Amino acid sequence: MEKKENPAAQPQLQVEIDDVTARGTYTNLALITHSETEFILDFLFIQPQTQKAKVLSRVVSSPVHMKRLLRALKENVERYEARFGPIDAGQPPQQAPAGFFQ
Repeated sequence: MEKKENPAAQPQLQVEIDDVTARGTYTNLALITHSETEFILDFLFIQPQTQKAKVLSRVVSSPVHMKRLLRALKENVERYEARFGPIDAGQPPQQAPAGFFQ
């Protein structure tokens, strides 16, 4: 009997992460910009009462991937809220930047 492979089956992705990256970086501000061919997300940490922040990480990606990321974030926030309750994001800040901006 011949064994048939499932053409829709995808190989398992093996992800590696070093110790420093695994610890993560806390950010409380994201700046988002884009061109016709890419999106740029800059993640920063801004301390209260300061007017200066440093970019801690920059992610550059394609529009197609950003659309997929947007969908995945939406689904995960919905799962989070179903389990833990609604997230109160409040109103956008009037003076000190914090959160996500375009």
